[in-house]
Amino acid sequence: MSFQIGDKVIYPNHGLGVVEKVEEKTILGTTTGFFHLRIIANETTVLVPVANVDNVGLRRAITDEEVERLFTLLSDGKIDNHQNWKGRFKDNSDKMRTGSIYDMCDVLKSLTFLAKSKSLSFREKRMLDRAKSLIVSEVSEVMRLSPASIEDRVNQALERCFMMKARAQQRAQARAAAKPAPAKATAAKPAARAVAAKPAARQARAS
Repeated sequence: MSFQIGDKVIYPNHGLGVVEKVEEKTILGTTTGFFHLRIIANETTVLVPVANVDNVGLRRAITDEEVERLFTLLSDGKIDNHQNWKGRFKDNSDKMRTGSIYDMCDVLKSLTFLAKSKSLSFREKRMLDRAKSLIVSEVSEVMRLSPASIEDRVNQALERCFMMKARAQQRAQARAAAKPAPAKATAAKPAARAVAAKPAARQARAS
């Protein structure tokens, strides 16, 4: 993927940055092109090899249309709920590394939902904060609104998501309660016929 000076890009786990220049450097006899990114959150500069853009997940910031899709996903009531800590942490770590804002959306939903019922480990709490921070910073830049207003909208979307999930669980429980119990098999009648047949058999032998 090619970027131009001034492009707003997302560098996984660093957040939103701006391409400030593109230059070539010769290192150990090899000439390589580099993007100079200014990371918005902390005003640091990061160099990314042009040839390594796809491997590190560098991408353009989302569009206005994609922002609406993001908020739809945040509030859709669908939440990944891994009970096993190791499996959950690995899945969420893999999603954070992709740099996809939609993957970060999944992480944010699942960990925020989990935090309502139990205390998160330090590593998961840090991951939750990171996912929320990256989403808020990117969307606020795209929509040209303050991070505080975007965070409020994110929180509202998450609350709608949890309400939808709770309602879906209540409906499932109601259906399960209303389902008729399976009929019990009755094996007594054949036994009664067998008992009744024995006197008739003795009568036949007596005659």
